[in-house]
Amino acid sequence: MTLLSPMRASVLSFGLFIIIGAILLWLLPSSSGKGLRFIDALFTITSGACVTGLTVIDVGKDLSLLGQLILLFWIQAGGLGIMTLSTFLLLLAGRRPTLSLRTVVEDTFTHRGAGDVRSLLLDIVKFTVVIEAMGGLVLYLRFSEMFPPLEAMYFSVFHSVSAFCNAGFSLFSRNLEDFAGDPLVNFAIAGEIVLGGLGFLVLREIKEAFRKGRLSRGCLSLHSKVVIWTTAILILCGAVLFGLMEWENTLRDLDLGARIMASLFQSVTPRTAGFNTIPIGEVANETLLLLVILMFIGGSSGSTAGGIKTGTFAILCSTALCRLRGYQEPFVFGRTISPGSVARAMSVTIVCIVIVMVGTFLLQATEVGASVDPGSRGKFLELLFEVVSAFGTVGLSTGVTPSLSDAGKIVLIIIMFTGRLGPLAVAVAASRQRIVKFRFAEEGIMVG
Repeated sequence: MTLLSPMRASVLSFGLFIIIGAILLWLLPSSSGKGLRFIDALFTITSGACVTGLTVIDVGKDLSLLGQLILLFWIQAGGLGIMTLSTFLLLLAGRRPTLSLRTVVEDTFTHRGAGDVRSLLLDIVKFTVVIEAMGGLVLYLRFSEMFPPLEAMYFSVFHSVSAFCNAGFSLFSRNLEDFAGDPLVNFAIAGEIVLGGLGFLVLREIKEAFRKGRLSRGCLSLHSKVVIWTTAILILCGAVLFGLMEWENTLRDLDLGARIMASLFQSVTPRTAGFNTIPIGEVANETLLLLVILMFIGGSSGSTAGGIKTGTFAILCSTALCRLRGYQEPFVFGRTISPGSVARAMSVTIVCIVIVMVGTFLLQATEVGASVDPGSRGKFLELLFEVVSAFGTVGLSTGVTPSLSDAGKIVLIIIMFTGRLGPLAVAVAASRQRIVKFRFAEEGIMVG
């Protein structure tokens, strides 16, 4: 019975889904060259299913059309969630989803119960199709000037799906660096990243608010208000800081409009898409640290994004600020945040920090080893960047990932898998559920 628990079923099915994709990418003629090693196929398909975007190959050159289509399907399925896709297919076949599937869908996309799962899933599919189609249409306007019609359509669809799913995979060897000053590509990709990172619950509530013809204070839940405001603040602050740090560095060859656009794009993409219009490997150290912070926060709960989530970050900030102002309980938008939410936010953040630190330690061990060369110390920030990028399912890279050892690739595969499903979900699925029938005596501990 424990084996079939919703959380464990989700983890096991997602793991099986990745293995199947890796085998297909490995065995089928999916490479344009001599074929992929299994570890590279596993890394690529894990990155696709976890909508990360880190890659050890050049997707546009090293994968055949078949390989790219396999990767694209795993990106789309990974973005929606394999359990969500399974439930939707059952509904299409006229069958009732199991209780486990219903529970996983509700826990993934809502915080107050889905009510009608069929309606929720239909909304999710509608949002996905409409947003990806609109993004693809805008991208086609640009790519049709560069490629033949069918090829332009394929490039548009691939990048649109990759953007909305917050995957960050590109068919261009330089990612989107050649489009740094292109408003069509920048705003189409950035717009899809933001919409994909808001979460389906927020999109659903916004749709309902517009349907009723009003956006009053009471039409959005506290969750949606927090997500929208936190996202806006992070994007604005990130763009300003990135521009200030890189104005005379990676942005120096761009005109004023392109500099502003590139700063805005680089503030959006760590939330957690992985596209880039400027070379990440050339940015300053302080900019890398800024990107690490944005990647660690990530997108929002119930979305295609990773990270600790904007809601978690907002709860931590509210708790700290309210305590500093002398309030015992944190509040935001005239609502007190429940103790359970505060405890969960702290638990998630602590677990995520531990995972990132352990991952960085392991990657240091596999890639640098016991070297005492002072030059190797510069590797620390780059490896930390790759680990946070993998954990936040971002996909930005300083250029380290393609040169990783097989052991390093396995470390990042595990981190991507954990980051996509959520560290607490993996921990719950791997542990035994215990019913505690007692409570220990309470005693205080000095803090601060």
